[in-house]
Amino acid sequence: MKKALSILGGTALLTAGLGFYISQRILYIMKKDENLILDRELKAKRIDPTLYEDLPKQEVWINSPFGYLIKAIVIRPYPEHKRFMIFSHGVTENKTNSIKYMNIFLKRGFNAIIYDHRRHGESEGKTTSYGFYEKDDLKAVVNYLVSTEGEDVYFGIHGESMGAATTLLYAGMVEDRADFYIVDCPFSDFREQLAYLFSKEMKLPGKWFLPLADLFVRLRGGYPLKMVSPISVVDRIQKPVLFIHSEKDDYILPEMTKALYARKKDRKMFFMASNGGHAQSFNENMEEYEQVIDEFLSTYMLNETSPIL
Repeated sequence: MKKALSILGGTALLTAGLGFYISQRILYIMKKDENLILDRELKAKRIDPTLYEDLPKQEVWINSPFGYLIKAIVIRPYPEHKRFMIFSHGVTENKTNSIKYMNIFLKRGFNAIIYDHRRHGESEGKTTSYGFYEKDDLKAVVNYLVSTEGEDVYFGIHGESMGAATTLLYAGMVEDRADFYIVDCPFSDFREQLAYLFSKEMKLPGKWFLPLADLFVRLRGGYPLKMVSPISVVDRIQKPVLFIHSEKDDYILPEMTKALYARKKDRKMFFMASNGGHAQSFNENMEEYEQVIDEFLSTYMLNETSPIL
């Protein structure tokens, strides 16, 4: 009996330890060094430091509905226009990574807001939730924009990776408030993404670990994994969406974006980049990336009521 209890206790301890380890990896994913991100973008010439410094900008702190502060930068080279883009970066990155995307839209007459997700960059917040809390933080950024520019502000949201999933969750679960969305390499369902990554890293069927991961993320992070599922809400989005992915992405598989595109009812476009891995569609296909954005804007802005004219 004692031996059986000892084995049972040891198994429970091992299971708890594994659950803690998995949830630690999820909730406190290691972020990239901020200087490394800046150096990477500078060396790749995706940021011109002189041009960026010369842009009219304002640093602001936005209150999250969860009690912490979100750091944002408002760039307003066109004060006569109420036309904005909001940029939502990927996990482990920060707002510096959004500058290359911002530059695309500055050239097309947009003002911009770049910001740091919770627990990233200069923003506060203790854990990463892959869109669960971030979608409401995005709403707080939207609310700030509307409160400062007025209800008639015209804006789109661009998201990359986790930021793309956050954008879809915001549009499908919280409010479809933006005039259009561009989502670059989003995952369709966080449970499926975790199962894939578990299998890839541990060489074991990833779905074995999902119940344990879900339990410990609920206990430590306060949210169920099933609530981080853009595929379950994308059909609610009425506004136009441009879906982007790289066909060679082996971190978030392109099939996920294909599934999201298929589920979206109408007013949609899809671009599969031929070069680059995860979150490299723009870096490795710059000309094509900008061309498809122009096509998307021409289709869904010039043909509808908007201040772009």
